[in-house]
Amino acid sequence: MPPKSPRRAGAARSQRASPDGGSAPPAAPRLEVGEADFVALCDALKVSEGAREKAWRTYESLSAADGAPAYNKKKKETWGVCIFIVAIDLDEMTFTFTELLKSISISVCTFFQFLKEVDVNMDTVSTKVDSTVSRLKKKYDVLLALYHKFERTCGLIYLEQPSSEISAELSSVLVLKNYWITFLLAKGKVLQVEDDLVISFQLLLCVLDYFIKLSPPAMLKEPYKSAVTAVTVNGSARTPRRGQNRSTRTSKQIDTDTKVIEVLCKEHDCNLDEVKNVYFTSFIPFLNSVGIVAANGLPEVEVISKQYNELYLKNKDIDARLFLDHDETLQPDVIACSQLERTPLKNNPDEELNLILPQTPVRAAMNNIQQLIMILNSATDKPSDTLIMYFNNCTVNPKDSVLKRVESLDRIFKKKFAEAVGQGCAEIGSQRYKLGVRLYYRVMESMLKSEEERLSVQNFSKLLNDNIFHTSLLACAVEVVMATYGRNASQSDGTSAETDLSFPWILDVFDLKAFDFYKVIESFIRAEPSLTREMIKHLEHCEHRIMESLAWQSGSPLFDLIKQSKEREGQTDQPEPTSTLNLPLQHNHTAADLYLSPVRSPKKKASGPPLSATSTPDAPPGVTPQTQKPQKSTSLSLFYKKVYLLAYLRLRTLFFRLLSEHPDLEPLIWTLFQHTLQNEYELMRDRHLDQPPTLSPIPHIPRSPYQFSNSPRRVPAGNNIYISPLKSPYKFSDGFQSPTKMTPRSRILVSIGESFGTSEKFQKINQMVCNSDCQLKRSAEVSAAPKPLKRLRFDIEGQDEADGSKHLPQESKFQQKLAEMTSTRTRMQKQKLNDGNDTSASEEK
Repeated sequence: MPPKSPRRAGAARSQRASPDGGSAPPAAPRLEVGEADFVALCDALKVSEGAREKAWRTYESLSAADGAPAYNKKKKETWGVCIFIVAIDLDEMTFTFTELLKSISISVCTFFQFLKEVDVNMDTVSTKVDSTVSRLKKKYDVLLALYHKFERTCGLIYLEQPSSEISAELSSVLVLKNYWITFLLAKGKVLQVEDDLVISFQLLLCVLDYFIKLSPPAMLKEPYKSAVTAVTVNGSARTPRRGQNRSTRTSKQIDTDTKVIEVLCKEHDCNLDEVKNVYFTSFIPFLNSVGIVAANGLPEVEVISKQYNELYLKNKDIDARLFLDHDETLQPDVIACSQLERTPLKNNPDEELNLILPQTPVRAAMNNIQQLIMILNSATDKPSDTLIMYFNNCTVNPKDSVLKRVESLDRIFKKKFAEAVGQGCAEIGSQRYKLGVRLYYRVMESMLKSEEERLSVQNFSKLLNDNIFHTSLLACAVEVVMATYGRNASQSDGTSAETDLSFPWILDVFDLKAFDFYKVIESFIRAEPSLTREMIKHLEHCEHRIMESLAWQSGSPLFDLIKQSKEREGQTDQPEPTSTLNLPLQHNHTAADLYLSPVRSPKKKASGPPLSATSTPDAPPGVTPQTQKPQKSTSLSLFYKKVYLLAYLRLRTLFFRLLSEHPDLEPLIWTLFQHTLQNEYELMRDRHLDQPPTLSPIPHIPRSPYQFSNSPRRVPAGNNIYISPLKSPYKFSDGFQSPTKMTPRSRILVSIGESFGTSEKFQKINQMVCNSDCQLKRSAEVSAAPKPLKRLRFDIEGQDEADGSKHLPQESKFQQKLAEMTSTRTRMQKQKLNDGNDTSASEEK
């Protein structure tokens, strides 16, 4: 047998033994790329040929960039990042995320941080990779928070050293493993949005309730022991655990009591109705579908672990079973966690330190939800008596349309929520919508009271019969509820993070335009003083997103409004001076002004009693349209003021970092931006405020200012004088670059920048120029004597040149010779032009 060809590392691996012990047929030869360890890593992860080649090219380009020494020290980690990026872009994930982490011996947090560094240095991470990483990070944050909560909760439920009567099959280790894997399987089966922290925690409580009921009271601490005992006394289907044949307990028998779940909800400040809803609509159907209950009442670890493994391999993400082993790949970043848990100190050092224990993500989420529910406990699902009074005072009573709209949007929201989270969670969405409806009625009543005080009127027929106003107000109320529940586990400042249900998801559900939604945000915040600081920040963030991009999308009513305003008044709004943009925006406009604009200008109203923007009385007799000024859009004017403020703050930040040494440029840039936003507003269509369009590519500019071609170029005034560009490779002579290769025909070679040596070369060049045949080009009929060509001067430093220029003594030799070249070239061009003119004149004669 001939020896194997040593093509590249790993070539011998193409020969594999067949299952029966014989030799398998030789596989087709493949191209191995990269180092041997890289090939081995690709083989372990079963990376395809195309993916590994692209990953290696990505690594090579990364090694050539800035910070390459750091990547060379972490070759294996860098290879893993490159393989991960390419596999996602090519849709060729042949490995799970945990398998990748194990292969390169790196933790989740370290991997994400390293990927971020790669993105900064290379800018190679696509939006597809960003989306995948974001999903993985959210899922990891939620799982980490839930596992920590799970461990602490189990420590509060079970005795550390139960009595010897307890069988080995109910040991604490086995119980924890059963609990956690059952929860993971339920979470994967029930939830489509696995980064929903609140629903996931409520589902975890359901799992705990299920196992607590199956546990002997001797294992439990109070108050869970008493709760389980009470369930037994009340005649539950619970059977003895020790030494007897145990019957299988079906879910229908388990769901008859709620005493344990009540204790769990009380201990964790959880809403009992919501957890019950999850239990009966999601968890019980899950138990019935997977059939995991064994003869002793406990699910078998092997069965549920096998089912979860199938789910994990399908999703190709994180194997959360490893939390039970405290696996290094799933451990959080210690430094980051320590920074998050630092206790804030008081500003006054003389005061006593106010120690605030850091909240866990689950505890913080539960507290925010409980605070919202407490606010809405006094509200109702129907309009209050005060709202009914306002409805009755309207010219056209809006009550029926309000109720029908709420009912119609309830069905739509429930359907969209179930599609996003999971069909088993449809009732959860309905519960959240009802909280939003309560907040909607509460804020509407507060708004109308404020308008009554401001305008001294009670007839709000026009406003209360406006469909967009009601839809926007209801959407804002539901968004507050969704953001409260959607707080991500990684958010330490209390703000809600981006999830599948985050803003602008609600706009799609309610088929609402972003510009219309913006009109209600500020008035909503003013009308609801009990909003938390986090929710106010969230609504302000929504407003910023609308101003910077969402309102500028195609189909937005903003463009029609701008067009109408320009046709009516000639421009959208007066430019804002920068002096006013340094101050907070002050105005007294309400949602009624914005939704009912354009309104009449207050300066030139018709005579007669004042008319409210929110009322619709008929115009008094004698008032004609000709006496009123064209209407102006309040909503558009305020929108532009806010956009200017937002843009100016960002401009100031960029200017301070990039152009602080050129203060004269700031007004120029700001004026250009204002002009563009007012008169070229179409440039913002489907773009982001931070994006005035993609830059045009820079055209290729020849390196030589003379635009010489590659071949030698003949000097017009000389017969045998040619000029050619410098050729590579170069050598350094006296500090200047000079060519090392010349054409073999060259007889006299001169390179500007080299040492000139003797003057014989230049005398010969002068003679060649003077004896040039160029003089013979003139027609023989020309009677005037030909003009002698000026000689090229290569004289000593400081001597006058042919064009009268004189070198300054402080000039360097290079600067002097460069000036001589420029002067010579100018004279030759003039000489050629004169020769052409003389020839033309002779031909005319």
